[in-house]
Amino acid sequence: MKTLLILTFILFSVNTALATETVVLLHGLARSSSSMKKLQTALDDAGYHTLNIDYPSRKHRVEILAATVKKQIEARTKHATKIHFVTHSMGGILVRQIQKKAPLKNIGRVVMLSPPNQGSEVIDRIGSNVAVQKVNGPAGNQLGTQPDGFIAKLGPVDFELGVITGDRSINWINSWMIPGKDDGKVSTESAKVKGMSDYKVIHVTHPMIMKKKAVIKDTLHFLKNGKFILEDS
Repeated sequence: MKTLLILTFILFSVNTALATETVVLLHGLARSSSSMKKLQTALDDAGYHTLNIDYPSRKHRVEILAATVKKQIEARTKHATKIHFVTHSMGGILVRQIQKKAPLKNIGRVVMLSPPNQGSEVIDRIGSNVAVQKVNGPAGNQLGTQPDGFIAKLGPVDFELGVITGDRSINWINSWMIPGKDDGKVSTESAKVKGMSDYKVIHVTHPMIMKKKAVIKDTLHFLKNGKFILEDS
């Protein structure tokens, strides 16, 4: 009985501590918060307070989207001791823009899933196409790999970051434009960024990476430990 009470107290203490840490989820370009729902549920079950934000990814440039998202975060995390992030694709670029322009002082750990951290060669090739611009909106055209482009000017990250990306594609047209291994949108190399703490490639596609069990498990592990699960563990 005494052992059970001790274990209950420890579990309560851990969950209470995690509840003061908010995990902000940011979806990718042309997606919505519903795409991050499975991850959100896993984070909720782990004891975190979660904030799964919808933002109009196709309507504005990255600078405006990042400022809009930051206002939502500040308004809804006033009592958070730490603000962690789990992002998909362009959601990671918003975090980099926030931390470059007007950084959150209590930022914790960040997990980016398939982020175009060095841009996307697909945008280089077809970003100027009218149909592509209509689908992607103003922010999509900022995601090229040009050395003087928007992405390149974001520079290294100065927060604790883990990057997970995929090497499986179901979009052979996009993959034809991307050098090396890719997930149909971003090459495994382009997902990297200077200053990141850990990096992992999993056999999954760009659209589905946030739903894969192994990715969710690794995300939770990084938020807790600052590193991904070792392959042989």
